[in-house]
Amino acid sequence: MVLSNYTKEFKYNWQLAAPVMLGMLGHTFVSFVDNIMVGQIGTAELAAVSLGNSFMFIAMSLGIGFSTAITPLVAEADSAKDLIKGKSAFKHGLFLCSVLGVLLFLLVLLAKPLMYLMKQPVEVVQLAIPYLDLVAVSLIPMIIFQGFKQFSDGLSLTKYPMYATILANLVNVGLNYLLIFGKFGFPEMGIVGAAYGTLVSRIIMVFYLWWLLKGRKKSKFYVTNIKFFVLEKLMLKKIISLGTPSAMQMFFEVAIFTGAIWLSGLLGKNPQAANQIALNLSSMTFMVAMGLSVASMIRVGNQKGLHQYIELRRVAVSLFLMGFIFAVIFASLFLIFNQFFPRLYVDLNDATNFNDNMEVITIASQLLIAAAIFQISDSLQVIVLGALRGLQDVKIPTIITFISYWLIGFPVSWYLGKEDAYGSFGIWLGLLAGLTTAAILLFIRFHYLTKRLILSNK
Repeated sequence: MVLSNYTKEFKYNWQLAAPVMLGMLGHTFVSFVDNIMVGQIGTAELAAVSLGNSFMFIAMSLGIGFSTAITPLVAEADSAKDLIKGKSAFKHGLFLCSVLGVLLFLLVLLAKPLMYLMKQPVEVVQLAIPYLDLVAVSLIPMIIFQGFKQFSDGLSLTKYPMYATILANLVNVGLNYLLIFGKFGFPEMGIVGAAYGTLVSRIIMVFYLWWLLKGRKKSKFYVTNIKFFVLEKLMLKKIISLGTPSAMQMFFEVAIFTGAIWLSGLLGKNPQAANQIALNLSSMTFMVAMGLSVASMIRVGNQKGLHQYIELRRVAVSLFLMGFIFAVIFASLFLIFNQFFPRLYVDLNDATNFNDNMEVITIASQLLIAAAIFQISDSLQVIVLGALRGLQDVKIPTIITFISYWLIGFPVSWYLGKEDAYGSFGIWLGLLAGLTTAAILLFIRFHYLTKRLILSNK
């Protein structure tokens, strides 16, 4: 193996992945800012945002996972210069994302009473419910945005969703500042103010991305004159058959992290707040891997359309290698700054809550050590999953993710996460076990499929 065969792809990989990374980091940065601002109010409020968002994460995972079906279909049509097929994939995908957004919104509202049945701290639940009422509405524009984003990624126009996300971030941060703390004459709304900021910013995000794509020559044909309700059963069926397993893959992974939120809630509000800090930080590094995963999906989808399978494998491995390098860097940062990062989230000058805040910092710093260890497996599993989606292989990876996270990872979290075992750290050891299993099995699947494609093409 000559390393330069793979490293020479880094520049183009980066050009494709960087806007996606920045866009996704933008979403996470909003959460980062929300958490820091809310954390200044108190640990119960921070735990409430964590609990409310745990329901949102599950719903969003289904919507975002489903929308990824659009990207490989558009990428394949784009490489084959088939505009009609590409527009059909986008239109049908957007229609299904819109319907799914409404259904997920209703599902989250119906699921609210579960908070009382999950033995979560009562003060946390009472704060979380009004927050969730508003944030649930934002699911509709969020999932519609994902439809536009995945289409844009499929055309390799990855920078436009990034621009829309940056604008949404600026709006969200501004509204958070005004509404959480009641600045410049605005009412002081606490965590409900954060929910309003999220809702407004996501609505703006959708319209701005559509406006950007409408103004570009490559994408204008696709996003204008859409006969939204003139639908073909064949394309609907194709997107559903690709999107449903992809949605379940993301659901299985996100649900285990959500399970970690709920399990930490059984330990108390401070472990739950600490879990939220570690989860927020590790999700920021995960978005870099997600950017590479999208680049993997696009590039593998393009090579599949051209039937160049040796090139497909080489390009994919170059992305796996990039992910590994980033993961090592992030793991080092978490190990070096595991005591420092959690301090950003709490107000150490708050004498009333000083003991709570110090407990949160202590637990969160331990969790960042576990997060550092699983950086490599977390990065590899999502990038390989992107490559498999580019190959339009979704059913077996869905089974792999279920086995990894729910037959291996979650039982470990449940057993080791009890108060008389390892507590919060034990919960995250379960996450490590699930992610590592997924990374190994998905890579074996990719190796098997690409080897078979290469041999059949000779």
